[in-house]
Amino acid sequence: MNEICKICGSETREFYDKQFDTNFYHCPNCEFISKDENSIISEVDELAIYNYHNNSIEDQHFVDYFKRFLDSAVMKHVGSGKKGLDFGSGPSPVLSMILERDYGYEMDIYDMFFSPEKTYIDKKYDLITCTEVIEHLKNPMEYFLLFKELLEGDGTLGIMTLFHANSDEEFCNWHYRRDRSHISFFTEKTMKVIGEKIGLELVFTDNNRYSVFR
Repeated sequence: MNEICKICGSETREFYDKQFDTNFYHCPNCEFISKDENSIISEVDELAIYNYHNNSIEDQHFVDYFKRFLDSAVMKHVGSGKKGLDFGSGPSPVLSMILERDYGYEMDIYDMFFSPEKTYIDKKYDLITCTEVIEHLKNPMEYFLLFKELLEGDGTLGIMTLFHANSDEEFCNWHYRRDRSHISFFTEKTMKVIGEKIGLELVFTDNNRYSVFR
């Protein structure tokens, strides 16, 4: 029996990644790909992968990586409000530091492992950023619905995750799926469908890794 798509509810088709002995489920309707839940690693193993990341505000390469995202995708679509949330801020909240230092935002952060206090409860934000996070989420629509709830009426949501090529063969040779903590994979079409379902407009995508909603 085929899985139901976690984004749009359509029937998916299964394909097999022999290198990792893992099944994936591809939705022909919205192009979302999810990893078989029997192959999802434990939170302990996931945390071990994150602990290999050594990101710092002192690392100019890493700062530039975020600044490209902000300048080329996000900032042209923000309003005048300056209250922000970085969701999935990681072991070092570099993006929120940049938003405070260089763009004048007052930032909250949340991270399941590194900043687990839900600072966002009962708040509204002008900008929510979520970079290299949604590919780790088993049920991403739950989080997109949360983002919608947390946004001010003219708020902006900036998402970064690498898009797949919508080809089984290319997917099974793709470096991004080699990270065992990556379990959900998107395309521009997936993002459009998410926006339609939750009532946010996809105002920008580079059809590679950046998506901005309002």
